[in-house]
Amino acid sequence: MRTSLSFSYSVRQAAWILGVSPSAVSRWIRTGTLQAAGRQGRSVVPASALVRLLGTPVEDRPGACHDD
Repeated sequence: MRTSLSFSYSVRQAAWILGVSPSAVSRWIRTGTLQAAGRQGRSVVPASALVRLLGTPVEDRPGACHDD
């Protein structure tokens, strides 16, 4: 039986959940901002990594616009 902590999402699904483009998610994976694993030749994002990122205040998330 799978627990919710073992769920993972495709790059496209993660982008939809985060409200960003798939290219942004791919960039975050490349730079290490977002944890991912390889599964069947594709990157998948663990649900726990999304929870961590979603728990970050919006202004501190990667790619957030700052009014300076």
